[in-house]
Amino acid sequence: MTVAVATRPKRVLVVEDEEAIRQTLRYNLTREGYQVSEAASGDAALASARRERPDLILLDLMLPGMNGLEVCRVIRQEMATPILMLTAKSTEVDKVVGLQVGADDYVTKPFSLNELLARVAALLRRAEMHSQRAAEPLEVEEFSGFRIDRAARTVHVKGVEVRMAPKEFDLLSLLLLNPGRVLSRQTIIQTVWGSKFFGDSKTVDVHVRWLREKFENFDQLPFRITTVFGVGYRLDRLDREPRAAEAS
Repeated sequence: MTVAVATRPKRVLVVEDEEAIRQTLRYNLTREGYQVSEAASGDAALASARRERPDLILLDLMLPGMNGLEVCRVIRQEMATPILMLTAKSTEVDKVVGLQVGADDYVTKPFSLNELLARVAALLRRAEMHSQRAAEPLEVEEFSGFRIDRAARTVHVKGVEVRMAPKEFDLLSLLLLNPGRVLSRQTIIQTVWGSKFFGDSKTVDVHVRWLREKFENFDQLPFRITTVFGVGYRLDRLDREPRAAEAS
C-alpha cells in the first residue's frame, strides 16, 4: 500500500497597503490552499519576510514608508524567495525597474484574479523545480586534485585511482555532500546501509578507518575526516579553510 506523504501548504506573504485588496487576495489565496500572512507597509514586509521565510511574496509597488522597489531590493539581497510585484503603474520603465531590482514577475492593477493565481502557481512551481535540481548531488565533483565521479563510482587523487568497496564509496560520497556537518553514526547507517541494516554502529567506525587508510599515502589531501567523539564524523574541506586557520 502506498502511503501519501503530507506536505505543508505553501506560504505566501501579501504586502499591500489597501485593506480591501489585501483581504481579497488573502481570501482567494487561502481558498487555493495557500497559507497567507499580510503586511501593510514596507517595514512590516521586511520583518515578516525575515521571520517567516515565505515561499512567495506578493509585493505592492506603492507602499507607505519604504516603497516596494526598496523592499524588493533588500529582500533579494537576503533570500531567493520568488517575488510577484503588484503595481498600479503600467509604463514599461516601471516594469523594467521592478525586474531589475529582483522581482520575478509583475501584475498590473487592476488585475484578473485568475491570472494572478496562475502566475503565483507558476512561480512556486519554478522555484520548487530549481530547489530540486539544486538538491541533486553533482555527478562529478573535483577540487584541488581530488575527483569523485558518482556515475562511474570512481575516485582519483592527482590522477591516481583509489579503488574502493561499494560501501566505502557511498560513505565518502555522503561525507563530501555534507562538508563541515557532523553526521551521526545512525544517520550514516540509515543513508549508506539502509533501514534494514541490523548490524553494529561500529561498522561505521571500521569503514571510516578503511577510508583513512586508502588516503594516508597521499600528501596534501584537500579534505580530512574528523571524528566527533560521542556523535559521529565530519568531513572538512581544507581548500575552503582560511589561511589563518591553517597556520594555527
